[in-house]
Amino acid sequence: MANITFITTDGASTTVSGNSGSVMELARDHNIEGILGNCGGVCSCATCHVHVAPDDMRKTGEASEIERDMLELDDNADEYSRLCCQIVVSDAIDGVVFRVAE
Repeated sequence: MANITFITTDGASTTVSGNSGSVMELARDHNIEGILGNCGGVCSCATCHVHVAPDDMRKTGEASEIERDMLELDDNADEYSRLCCQIVVSDAIDGVVFRVAE
């Protein structure tokens, strides 16, 4: 079981738990504001853009080439950006903090 914290653009912090699926699905299941996932998780819309806390990058890993290409289209992307549809919920990401992109 992974406990994952989302910080929304208004500064609200919500911690949710899950053990399968993508982080985007987990966020949508818990109505995390700002995570839309319009493409359903196929890495084609960037409506699940999050910023990973720098200390947590080792847990989530780097974005894939396709993911980086999609993030290039987002003005708010930085070196800590990920599309949370591409991050699998597992024990390996327990404790990770994601800041929802504006």
